[in-house]
Amino acid sequence: MSRIVGITCLSSGMVINAAMGPYKGKGGSEHALFRTLLSDLEQGDILLGDALYGSYYVLAECLERGIDVVFQQNGGRKRTTDFRRGKHLGSKDHLIRIKKPVQRPGWMSAEHFRNLPAEIVIREVALESKVLITTLNDATQVPREALKALYRSRWHVELDIRNIKTTLGMETLTCKTPEMAEKEMWVYLLAYNLIRILMAQSAALSDVLPRALSFKHALQIWNAWSCRLASGYSQADLVELLVLIALRCVGNRPGRVEPRAVKRRSKPTPLLTRPRHEAQADIRKNGHPPKQREWNRSGQQQERL
Repeated sequence: MSRIVGITCLSSGMVINAAMGPYKGKGGSEHALFRTLLSDLEQGDILLGDALYGSYYVLAECLERGIDVVFQQNGGRKRTTDFRRGKHLGSKDHLIRIKKPVQRPGWMSAEHFRNLPAEIVIREVALESKVLITTLNDATQVPREALKALYRSRWHVELDIRNIKTTLGMETLTCKTPEMAEKEMWVYLLAYNLIRILMAQSAALSDVLPRALSFKHALQIWNAWSCRLASGYSQADLVELLVLIALRCVGNRPGRVEPRAVKRRSKPTPLLTRPRHEAQADIRKNGHPPKQREWNRSGQQQERL
């Protein structure tokens, strides 16, 4: 099993970079993989993330690089948040100080640990059922409603993950070795970014935002267009492609709530957990299990009907 952590561009949806590692063991945690991606961010960038990344070390590293962050407050700290303390900025909006932990983590060098600030100042804001932490400490320049709208847009990354895994098909890899599986994932990310480039060009041509266009529609148009013009295309053909991509826009549905459930039931076929030739030999010797024989008969009967 592999773990992958990536950073996507909020405006275009493109994957800026990603880091892959083992699901378990040293160097495989999300924080460890995320730290390798910080060099891809530039001073002045704003990083959105979930509650996992709201630790002192991530906040201090981002502040040192001139990167602002907006994270959801960690569940443990959320329970102890007291808006009566710190510098009051508004209703359930204040500045607090987070002290550096006493013990140095094993992955950090002693010199790096000594150079970290003794404390950092961050902002805590309560928005409905969430508490956000951010380094955008000026409440006049960044009011709470702006923070709310900004963090709500973080949901785009969940849609990006769905497009990569489900729409493109990366949720089921075909390679059999870790090295080839990693290459396969990089090819998926490359194909994803190529479609996003087409969407950005189409959005610029049609004077709309790239996020307003449908990724699946763009992918379907590209597949049909590339098959029809496999031998070559002209500039007029490329413009026609970009115009077609911009024909389908996604709906603006802020605050949408949907159940995390599927209507389609999976087939009751058991998983193949051993080599195929061993399973075939066992069937020839002992036949299908009782439940499997019953399902096979019903499936054949449905096909006849």
